Amino acid sequence: MAGDTGRSPEIEARARRVTAALGARSIVLVGMMGAGKTTVGKRLAQKLDLHFLDADHEIERAAAKTIPEIFAEHGEAYFRDGERRVIQRILADGKQVLATGGGAFMRAETRATIAETGISVWLKAEFDVLMHRVRRKSNRPLLQNPDPEGTLRRLIDERYPVYALADITILSRDVPHDVIADEIIAALERHLGIAAPATNASKGAE
Repeated sequence: MAGDTGRSPEIEARARRVTAALGARSIVLVGMMGAGKTTVGKRLAQKLDLHFLDADHEIERAAAKTIPEIFAEHGEAYFRDGERRVIQRILADGKQVLATGGGAFMRAETRATIAETGISVWLKAEFDVLMHRVRRKSNRPLLQNPDPEGTLRRLIDERYPVYALADITILSRDVPHDVIADEIIAALERHLGIAAPATNASKGAE
């Protein structure tokens, strides 16, 4: 694999240790819209040689409708129930990296499914970072109102205490996606109890 990807043998060995320690569990990214779950998740999956799935994309594929269309036609409660079923089905398929929608982790049933079959990673981002990112997209149903800033602050107040229940928390900020993905891998090593003792050089780098 190292020859194909250009990664060092050490990086390859770390990736193999993490995926072996995961067993059949998936890595499940949770957090607000704009936190970077999809972009970071793709890089993380590439680094660990795992399959990546985006739950929102799978929901749209199953419904043959966009998420804004599902919200408009059926309402949020209908969407959340479908989201729960899709996530449950995906996680039953075995080890992978899964990015979930912003509201998915708020449902107790979904959190229980994730806890049973995966390791949850909260990509935590500050308000200003999120607002800057979500302004660039028009496919955020919960922000289609006269006060998107107020709505986002309310969602942060409601959701962050629940997101904090995740197994791992990583600060999402405006740095290269590789940096965040590498931080997740290091956190997974610590969580799984397979982290190598830090050298003086690596301590300085952190």
